[in-house]
Amino acid sequence: MKPIFGQPEAGKTYKTRKGVYTVISREDQIVIVEAPNGACFLPGGEIEGNETHAEALAREMLEELGFVIEIGAYLGEAADYFYSRFRDTYFYNPGYFYIADSWQSVAEPLEKTNKIHWVSVKEALVRLKRGSHRWAVLQWIEKNR
Repeated sequence: MKPIFGQPEAGKTYKTRKGVYTVISREDQIVIVEAPNGACFLPGGEIEGNETHAEALAREMLEELGFVIEIGAYLGEAADYFYSRFRDTYFYNPGYFYIADSWQSVAEPLEKTNKIHWVSVKEALVRLKRGSHRWAVLQWIEKNR
């Protein structure tokens, strides 16, 4: 059974927004992406059209980080219910989470509004906004013991 974070509010219509995300590490740090509003997330994002997980991750890594990655182990699926003030929309966000086995910086990020931070795992667990993203980091810790 997949973990679900947040509760749907009665009487609200939720738009499903499927996403794919990855844990990218170096030494004792992982990368997080800070949106213009200060919210932090694992790198990744919405699966567009008929993209596979690998295609969506490849596109999102170039957009957000300027990275090419090699996708490793699948950490699992977890979902969040949330309201986006920016989009004035209620979302149900199933997320599919992977480990990046390797990564390489190949360009400047295409998205210029985000900030990229390499942080300790402890700091990531505090700063990540979505419960599913914190859950994925905990799954990554378990796989790396």
